[in-house]
Amino acid sequence: MTIKFLHTMVRVKDLDASMHFYRDLLGLEETKRYESKSGRFTLVFLACPGQPETPIELTYNWDGDDQLPDDSRHFGHLAFAVDNIYEFCQMLMDNGVTINRPPREGHMAFVRSPDNISIELLQSGDNLPVAEPWASMKNTGIW
Repeated sequence: MTIKFLHTMVRVKDLDASMHFYRDLLGLEETKRYESKSGRFTLVFLACPGQPETPIELTYNWDGDDQLPDDSRHFGHLAFAVDNIYEFCQMLMDNGVTINRPPREGHMAFVRSPDNISIELLQSGDNLPVAEPWASMKNTGIW
């Protein structure tokens, strides 16, 4: 018996805002889209460039999603490796994204998507040298 990872699904309340975050800011590519008029929902699959086999599925319910539980169904976070965590976090900040857990040691940061999904960013390879303003930046909110 074998098992194969397929995707991670997150529910989104504003598809345009979520597409801007995941596609335009994080750099994921749309690999597939399915719209159900009868079910009144849209599924958008996004993956890192060159990694179509590990997508994120954004589920957008046209009539809203107010029935979701407050605990986000015990979802943890999505994790992405980046080439330069300082430059990536600066680009996100320049685009209005709060850095909830700054990369103080040049290795790990956390941000939140427009739907409050926790996103972990990890430095590819070795940690970058400790640098300001990151080294003295405090946590903001929860991550």
